[in-house]
Amino acid sequence: MEPERARQLLARERSRIEQAIAAIEGEGPLEGSDRKEPGDEGSEDLYQDEFNQSRLEDLHRDLAAVERAEERLSAGTYGLSVDSGEAIPDQRLEAVPTAERTVEEESHGHR
Repeated sequence: MEPERARQLLARERSRIEQAIAAIEGEGPLEGSDRKEPGDEGSEDLYQDEFNQSRLEDLHRDLAAVERAEERLSAGTYGLSVDSGEAIPDQRLEAVPTAERTVEEESHGHR
Protein backbone atom coordinates (compact mmCIF):
# COMPACT_ATOMS: atom_id res chain seq x y z
CA MET A 1 0.00 0.00 0.00
CA GLU A 2 1.21 3.48 -0.82
CA PRO A 3 2.26 5.42 2.28
CA GLU A 4 -0.01 8.36 1.43
CA ARG A 5 -3.05 6.08 1.23
CA ALA A 6 -2.07 4.48 4.55
CA ARG A 7 -1.79 7.96 6.13
CA GLN A 8 -5.29 8.83 4.86
CA LEU A 9 -6.79 5.62 6.23
CA LEU A 10 -5.12 6.02 9.60
CA ALA A 11 -6.10 9.70 9.85
CA ARG A 12 -9.72 8.79 9.11
CA GLU A 13 -9.62 6.00 11.71
CA ARG A 14 -8.04 8.31 14.32
CA SER A 15 -10.69 10.95 13.66
CA ARG A 16 -13.54 8.44 13.96
CA ILE A 17 -12.20 7.12 17.27
CA GLU A 18 -11.45 10.54 18.76
CA GLN A 19 -14.95 11.78 17.84
CA ALA A 20 -16.53 8.73 19.47
CA ILE A 21 -14.46 9.25 22.63
CA ALA A 22 -15.41 12.93 22.77
CA ALA A 23 -19.10 12.11 22.33
CA ILE A 24 -19.10 9.63 25.20
CA GLU A 25 -16.98 11.78 27.49
CA GLY A 26 -19.16 14.80 26.69
CA GLU A 27 -22.23 13.03 28.03
CA GLY A 28 -20.73 12.48 31.45
CA PRO A 29 -22.20 9.95 33.86
CA LEU A 30 -25.95 9.55 33.66
CA GLU A 31 -26.35 7.93 37.07
CA GLY A 32 -27.08 10.39 39.84
CA SER A 33 -25.82 10.29 43.40
CA ASP A 34 -28.54 7.88 44.49
CA ARG A 35 -26.97 4.43 44.41
CA LYS A 36 -28.94 2.04 42.22
CA GLU A 37 -28.17 -1.53 41.46
CA PRO A 38 -28.81 -3.37 38.21
CA GLY A 39 -32.43 -4.50 38.24
CA ASP A 40 -33.64 -1.59 40.38
CA GLU A 41 -36.38 0.52 38.87
CA GLY A 42 -34.71 3.32 36.93
CA SER A 43 -31.33 1.57 36.74
CA GLU A 44 -31.05 2.16 32.99
CA ASP A 45 -28.65 5.05 33.60
CA LEU A 46 -26.36 2.77 35.59
CA TYR A 47 -26.39 0.28 32.73
CA GLN A 48 -25.65 3.03 30.20
CA ASP A 49 -22.77 4.37 32.32
CA GLU A 50 -21.24 0.90 32.50
CA PHE A 51 -21.79 0.38 28.78
CA ASN A 52 -20.15 3.74 28.01
CA GLN A 53 -17.19 2.90 30.24
CA SER A 54 -16.68 -0.38 28.41
CA ARG A 55 -17.00 1.39 25.07
CA LEU A 56 -14.40 3.97 26.14
CA GLU A 57 -11.98 1.19 27.03
CA ASP A 58 -12.50 -0.34 23.57
CA LEU A 59 -12.02 3.03 21.88
CA HIS A 60 -8.80 3.73 23.80
CA ARG A 61 -7.53 0.29 22.79
CA ASP A 62 -8.42 1.12 19.16
CA LEU A 63 -6.61 4.46 19.45
CA ALA A 64 -3.50 2.66 20.72
CA ALA A 65 -3.71 0.39 17.66
CA VAL A 66 -3.79 3.48 15.41
CA GLU A 67 -0.72 4.83 17.19
CA ARG A 68 1.13 1.54 16.69
CA ALA A 69 0.16 1.56 13.00
CA GLU A 70 1.40 5.14 12.64
CA GLU A 71 4.70 4.09 14.22
CA ARG A 72 5.00 1.19 11.75
CA LEU A 73 4.26 3.58 8.90
CA SER A 74 7.06 5.90 10.08
CA ALA A 75 9.41 2.93 10.44
CA GLY A 76 8.56 1.63 6.97
CA THR A 77 7.01 -1.60 8.24
CA TYR A 78 3.32 -0.72 7.84
CA GLY A 79 1.52 -3.45 5.95
CA LEU A 80 3.82 -6.18 7.22
CA SER A 81 2.77 -8.68 9.89
CA VAL A 82 4.27 -7.88 13.27
CA ASP A 83 4.75 -11.62 13.79
CA SER A 84 5.98 -13.04 10.50
CA GLY A 85 6.91 -10.00 8.43
CA GLU A 86 4.58 -11.33 5.72
CA ALA A 87 2.77 -8.69 3.66
CA ILE A 88 -0.78 -7.90 4.75
CA PRO A 89 -2.96 -7.59 1.63
CA ASP A 90 -4.06 -4.06 0.73
CA GLN A 91 -7.70 -5.18 0.82
CA ARG A 92 -7.31 -6.08 4.50
CA LEU A 93 -5.61 -2.78 5.26
CA GLU A 94 -8.40 -0.89 3.49
CA ALA A 95 -10.95 -2.68 5.70
CA VAL A 96 -8.85 -2.66 8.89
CA PRO A 97 -6.15 0.03 8.63
CA THR A 98 -4.69 -0.99 12.00
CA ALA A 99 -4.27 -4.67 11.06
CA GLU A 100 -1.09 -6.05 12.60
CA ARG A 101 -1.29 -9.56 11.21
CA THR A 102 -2.58 -11.42 8.19
CA VAL A 103 -6.04 -12.99 8.31
CA GLU A 104 -4.43 -16.41 8.52
CA GLU A 105 -2.33 -15.44 11.54
CA GLU A 106 -5.36 -13.91 13.29
CA SER A 107 -7.42 -17.04 12.63
CA HIS A 108 -4.72 -19.18 14.26
CA GLY A 109 -5.11 -17.42 17.56
CA HIS A 110 -2.56 -14.62 17.38
CA ARG A 111 -3.96 -11.57 19.13
